Amino acid sequence: MERRLRRAGFGLIAGADEAGRGACAGPLVVAACVLPDGPRGNVPGLADSKLLTPAARERAYDQVIRRATAWSVVVIPAAEIDRIGLHVANVSGMRRALAQLSPAPGYCLTDGFPVRGVGIPGLAVWKGDRVAACVAAASVLAKVTRDRMLVELGGRFPEYGFAEHKGYITPAHSEALTAHGPCSEHRRSYVNVRRADGLQIDLRDDEDMLEPRIEVAG
Repeated sequence: MERRLRRAGFGLIAGADEAGRGACAGPLVVAACVLPDGPRGNVPGLADSKLLTPAARERAYDQVIRRATAWSVVVIPAAEIDRIGLHVANVSGMRRALAQLSPAPGYCLTDGFPVRGVGIPGLAVWKGDRVAACVAAASVLAKVTRDRMLVELGGRFPEYGFAEHKGYITPAHSEALTAHGPCSEHRRSYVNVRRADGLQIDLRDDEDMLEPRIEVAG
């Protein structure tokens, strides 16, 4: 996909992706990345971050950082997600991540949904982290950065097990929420967190007040 865009004259192609959208605790992390043309842009072991083991993600992360023409990471705290809504936070994060790239790209590929207002042409690609190398690179940057942050949060809030489930809902995380209530890193706009906090739930108030998906962190 990137090669076709370069042949069309767009020059540097950026990919953008996020990690933590479905979690109910911790930040949303958005990354953008431009990979060079030619052999240097063929990152060993690069794939959709969700398909890689933690060790493979770390190796791919190191290679992306070493090879990228430009890359950036934006961290959006849980409190900001609650304040402006998940989707708005996600789109804003992608705009900020793309704007921070230097040199600036001529085209952007985003995973899943379009991002307007970035000043360059772009395309939303369904499962972009599996079909575009620059999007896969951004997904690895975002996922590894966020996982490292959740491990650190696990040390600050050991009762929740953040290092294991990375803020996603698992049976152990649900039990900890019930036993201890939410901490400052939980997203209080999410139904299960509001329920654990004893707050009233009204799904008409905010379309982002959704039950987060249950996942096995990896």
